[in-house]
Amino acid sequence: MTVVEQTACILCSRNCGLRVGIDEGRITSVRGDDSHPVSKGYLCQKAARLAYYQDNDDRLEHPLKRTADGSFVRVSWDEALADIAQRLIAIRRDHGGRAFAFYGGGGQGNHLGGAYSRQLVKAMKSRFVYTALAQEKTGDFWVNGRLFGDQRCHITEDVEHADVVLFLGTNPFQAHGIPNARDTLKSLSKDATRTVVVVDPRKTETAKLADVHLQLRPGTDAFLLAAILAILVRDGLTDRDFLAARCVGFEALEAELRAIPIAEYVRRADVPLADVETVARAFGRARSACVRVDLGLQQSLHSTLNSYLEKLLFLLTGNLGKKGANNFHSAFLPILGHTDEREDRHWRTAHHGMHPIGGLYPPNILPSEIEHEGEDRVRALVVDSANPALTGANTAAYERALRKLELLVVVDVAMSETARLAHYVLPAATQLEKWECTGFNLEFPDNAFHLRHPLFPPRPEALPEPEIYTRLLEAMGEIPRSFPVLERIAAREPARTRHVAFLGALGARLATSKKLRPFGASILYRTLGRVLRTDRARPDRVSPAAAAPLLALAMELAQKDPVAVRRAGHRGNRFTLGHALFRAILDRPEGAMVTSHRFEDTWSFLKHADGKIHLDVPEMLASLRALANEREEAPDLVLIAGDRRAYNANQIFRDPAWRRVDPHGAMRMHPRDAHRLGLTDGSRAMCTSDAGEIEVAIEIDDALRPGVTILPHGYGMKYRGGPPIGPEVNRLTTSEHCDPIARTPFHKHVPVTVRAIA
Repeated sequence: MTVVEQTACILCSRNCGLRVGIDEGRITSVRGDDSHPVSKGYLCQKAARLAYYQDNDDRLEHPLKRTADGSFVRVSWDEALADIAQRLIAIRRDHGGRAFAFYGGGGQGNHLGGAYSRQLVKAMKSRFVYTALAQEKTGDFWVNGRLFGDQRCHITEDVEHADVVLFLGTNPFQAHGIPNARDTLKSLSKDATRTVVVVDPRKTETAKLADVHLQLRPGTDAFLLAAILAILVRDGLTDRDFLAARCVGFEALEAELRAIPIAEYVRRADVPLADVETVARAFGRARSACVRVDLGLQQSLHSTLNSYLEKLLFLLTGNLGKKGANNFHSAFLPILGHTDEREDRHWRTAHHGMHPIGGLYPPNILPSEIEHEGEDRVRALVVDSANPALTGANTAAYERALRKLELLVVVDVAMSETARLAHYVLPAATQLEKWECTGFNLEFPDNAFHLRHPLFPPRPEALPEPEIYTRLLEAMGEIPRSFPVLERIAAREPARTRHVAFLGALGARLATSKKLRPFGASILYRTLGRVLRTDRARPDRVSPAAAAPLLALAMELAQKDPVAVRRAGHRGNRFTLGHALFRAILDRPEGAMVTSHRFEDTWSFLKHADGKIHLDVPEMLASLRALANEREEAPDLVLIAGDRRAYNANQIFRDPAWRRVDPHGAMRMHPRDAHRLGLTDGSRAMCTSDAGEIEVAIEIDDALRPGVTILPHGYGMKYRGGPPIGPEVNRLTTSEHCDPIARTPFHKHVPVTVRAIA
C-alpha cells in the first residue's frame, strides 16, 4: 500500500515542499505539496527523480578504512572513531589548530548537521571552514558587509511584484532561485505592463521570455553595469530623496560614475548602446524594480566588483525596502557569520594570507594551503557532504593535495571521488532517512522554516551526522558520554513548563564548565533530544533528537524580533514565545512560518552604527577606476563552466540513469565556431585550458554568442568506480584564475581551445 509523506526537495536553494509516495520502502511518486508555506505545490522535473538519489549503487553501507595498498576494508564505528579521535588529538597537540580544516556541509541539503560538525572545528581549536558557498557567494557577502555593516545582511528580490526585473548572469527557468520560477517567469512575460531584462552571453530559456536581452561578451559585466549606472546619473534617474535619507557617500560615488566613458564601456560589452540606454531608463523610471543575480555574475571576471555594481542599481534608484524591489530578509538557521579582515589578522591562511568572509574560506586556495611548505600547513581535513576532488577548482591540484594529508576523513552518503582518497569513509544516512531541515529560508516579508522527518529507516550501519559528530567528540574526550542530571531533569519535567527547568540547569552547567560551551548542540542532542516528542515521531521513525538545538534558535529569534514572530502566527510572552515557535516547527510537516515583516522594518536590518547604507566603498571605487586601464583581450574561445540544464543538479545524483536527456553533458558551441573547427553535432573533441584537458561531446547551439562555449556542472562522477561519466569540468579550471578579494574562481570565463578528434 502506498503511503504519502511530506518532505522537501534538496536539489537547490528553493527547497520546494513535496508529497512523496512510498511503497515497500521505495519512492513511487513525487509531487508538489500544496500546503507548503512557500512553494505552494510548485515542482520542477528534477525533484521528481529523487528516487535515484535514495537508491543507487554508490551508497555507503559501513565505515571504511584505507589500507597501505589503497584498498578499503570494513571497520566498526568504534574502531574508526577511536583511531580518528587519537589522530586528531595528536595533530592538535603537535601542530595546533591551524593544522586542521573542515570542508563542506550542505552538499546534499545538509543544514541541521552543520550545528554538530562545526563543533569539531572548535574542538580542534581551528577556524578554517571551507564550503561551496565560499566558492560562489563570498564576494557578495563581502560587499554586503561594506555597504550594510554586516556580511549577513543578505538581499533577496521581490520578482513576483516588480514592474521591471533585471536578471544578471542567471537563468531561473533552469536554475530556479526565485519562487516557483517557471510559473513566475511565464506570468511576467505575459504581462504587457511589466518589463523583463536578461543579461547573459547565451539566449537562455529565461532570455527567450524577456523583453530585452543584452547578449554581452563574457567577462564584461562590470563594464556594462558601470555604463548603466553612469546613464542613471547622467540622465537624473537616481532617487535623490532616498539617497539623502538612507545613504552616505553618494558624492564620491557620483563623481566616479560621471567619469565613466559610457559608449566605450558599452562597446567593450559588445551590446547595442540604444538597448543599454533603454534598460537604464526603464529601471530608473519604474515604480518598482529589482535585480536577481547568480553565478554567471558572481563567478565571472571582476566578481566582487560585479556584486557591488549590481547592488548600486537598486540602491541608486531607491528600490530597497518596498514591494517589488530588493529587500533584506530574516534568518532562522545561521549559515553565515560576520568576519572583518581589518579586525582579525591571526586567522589568515598560511600560504595565501587569505582572510575569512562570513566565517568561510574559499575552496579555491585549499590545495595550496595543504601543500604549503611551512610548519603551519593544513595536515588534517574532514569533508562532510561535499566532493571537492570533483567540484573544487583545479581537480588535479585537489587530487595531489588530498593525497598529502596526514588524515582525510569523509562523511557522506556515497563513495564519492573525494572519498576514494580518504583514510576513513564514514557512511551517513541520506536526507530521506533522518531529521533534517531546509536552511535557505531567504524570503521577505514572510519567511518559513521546514524541519523534515525521515521517510525511511537508515541502512543498518549508516548514522545521521549529529550522532557521528557527537560520538567523535566523546571519543576525543571533549564531552562526557552522559549527562545524568540534565537527562533526569529533561525526562521528568512536565511539558507545560516548556523546558524551563532544563534550560536553567543547562545554563548553570555551561556557566561552570567553560570547556563544554562550544558543544551545546551535542549536549542538547544527548539530553533534551532524548525526550523530544512530536506527532511525526512515530514508533517506526527515529526521534527528533537532532532538532533539539532548534529550541535555542527559536528562543533567540523570539527575543530578537518578537513582533515579526507573532505576526507569523505564534503566541506567547517573552518567556514562552520561543517555545511556541519551536513546537510549531516540530509539529508541522509542511513547514512553519517563522517571521512576518513589514516593508518599514527594512531599516532595522542595517548594521552600521549610523543606520545608513555606506555607498563609497574605497576598494570598490578603486576597482571601478581600474577598469579604464584594463587591457582588452579576446581569447579564441571562452568557456562558461558550470551551465545549469534540465537534467543536471548538485553532486548527490550519482546514478546517470536519472537523466532523460543530455547523458554526456555536451559542450555547446555556436555553429560558426563549430564550422571553423570542423565539428558537427555529436562530434568528439578535446577541450584544453591552462589547467588541463578533457574529452567532450559537441552540441551545436545558435543561442550562444560566437566565441563562447559552455559545459554543465554535475557530471564527471565515476559511478560504480567506472570511468567519469560526462565532463570533469574542473580539470579545466585553475586555482589562480580568481577574484583578488574573495578568491572566487572565474568559472564563467575560462580561456580554452577545442580541437576535433577521431
